[in-house]
Amino acid sequence: MNKELMADLAWGVGILALALGASLARKLGFINDDTVTRMVIGTIGLMIAYNGNRLPKAVVPSVCAQRARRVAGWAMALSGLVFAGLFAFAPIPVAAMVGSGAVMAGVAVALGYSLWLHAKAKAV
Repeated sequence: MNKELMADLAWGVGILALALGASLARKLGFINDDTVTRMVIGTIGLMIAYNGNRLPKAVVPSVCAQRARRVAGWAMALSGLVFAGLFAFAPIPVAAMVGSGAVMAGVAVALGYSLWLHAKAKAV
């Protein structure tokens, strides 16, 4: 199996293990519902940031693709950190709304920059 697939599987198994462990801790009375939500969803934000950090490191054939991956990586890494930070410290309704908006903004920046580069390359 390749390295990227193993990392993705490790994140998935880790998040599932965290969710199951946190649910068990909640049932035993060690933590409350909000803490379980914050832990699991905050970890998803960290996974988005990790994948955003990994994105520019992939080898691609063209300079435009490298530029697009670099901007997309920064946008996703920052939006993932904002998402995780909000779920760590903000009230959950605010974290859900603003955090989701941050991730959508990261995707919009990545897509917009890619489309702009494509249009610029076609014009030349």
